[in-house]
Amino acid sequence: SLEDYEETVKKAKEAWKVWADVPAPKRGEIVRQIGDALRQKIKVLGSLVSLEMGKIFVEGVGEVQEYVDVCDYAVGLSRIIGGPILPSERPGHALMEQWNPVGLVGIITAFNFPVAVYGWNSAIAMICGNACLWKGAPTTSLISVAVTKIIAKVLEDNKVPGAICSLVCGGADIGTAMARDERMDLLSFTGSTRVGKQVALMVQERFGRSLLELGGNNAIIVFEDADLNLVIPSALFAAVGTAGQRCTTARRLFLHESIHDEVVEKLAKAYAQVRIGDPWDSDTLYGPLHTKDAVNMFLDAVEQAKQQGGSVVYGGKVINRPGNYVEPTIVTGLPHNAPIVHTETFAPILYVLKFKEEEEVFAWNNEVKQGLSSSIFTKDLGRIFRWLGPKGSDCGIVNVNIPTSGAEIGGAFGGEKHTGGGRESGSDSWKLYMRRST
Repeated sequence: SLEDYEETVKKAKEAWKVWADVPAPKRGEIVRQIGDALRQKIKVLGSLVSLEMGKIFVEGVGEVQEYVDVCDYAVGLSRIIGGPILPSERPGHALMEQWNPVGLVGIITAFNFPVAVYGWNSAIAMICGNACLWKGAPTTSLISVAVTKIIAKVLEDNKVPGAICSLVCGGADIGTAMARDERMDLLSFTGSTRVGKQVALMVQERFGRSLLELGGNNAIIVFEDADLNLVIPSALFAAVGTAGQRCTTARRLFLHESIHDEVVEKLAKAYAQVRIGDPWDSDTLYGPLHTKDAVNMFLDAVEQAKQQGGSVVYGGKVINRPGNYVEPTIVTGLPHNAPIVHTETFAPILYVLKFKEEEEVFAWNNEVKQGLSSSIFTKDLGRIFRWLGPKGSDCGIVNVNIPTSGAEIGGAFGGEKHTGGGRESGSDSWKLYMRRST
């Protein structure tokens, strides 16, 4: 309730006063212990992610592993973050940059990565000297509680308040309260572009800081010189993994006209071999969608694709079994600018589109509102560097000869345009959780 929220914010603010005084390397050591505690429970937490979200067990474990890895990364970072000492133009003066924690970081995460996204934020925010207030998705509250209890025990064993990592479970009312609350020194929000825009406006209204990780409408571009032995499994993994419910899922597949038919045929055969079933079964590669609403959204998108001139060459239907299962789907024949192609549907639908020239397809990659992840398959070195350059992909994540989905914790994760512009995890993302004093 909002009363619980009020009490929790007060406790977190009090806890921050203790945490801010702990030296950064010591904070890093405590974060390392959090990583170890998660490591010991990795299988049971992975099972819980699988049970509650619906992703396959190995992906659930992989997600907890990501949090563990970010903890390891944060330990090293806790000893090296800092600003430069600069030459002063005034005699006998010193000029330096001091980085200080912002204070309380609110972290709102989405159902599709109920552990990893919190991990990226909290591990980095903590070594910077911030307290965290987490609101997980209402549909994955068990995993939020389990992770928080593990963290709280580590904090308390180190004689610091468990409230340094506080949790509130709740719906839109709690999210709105966080966005409007001036005591949230930074609000990190992961979710849809529609909700993210509302959050951004509420935070901006109070001159607060937000870190946004919103939608993706990610494309793979395959040129005529691509290695198709790489393309088929990569496209399959990027489009079908997590049943199409990653922000980095491939939703558009641009194929050079000379290889279009061959790739579609091979991809359809690969789709037919995807093992669908219980996400807890080690043989399963593809589980259910998260909710009934997602199933309806899937059916609606397939219908719109047909109405706009697309042909369903694989899938397109609900699977007749208990749970929110739908067939992974391939649609061909749509123009690059069809309205449905420009809509991010959080489901396993891949739009396959034809192109002739490099210049046009780079423009088509960039013409959607979102700018998260993108990938090309080619052996042409010149083209690779054009793709990475100023007239290439406008996305935050730019891949070559690998899928759009998945990312490495050492790099900054996030996207441009309607993806929100935020960056999390590696590189210099830590600066977002701090304020600079010159």
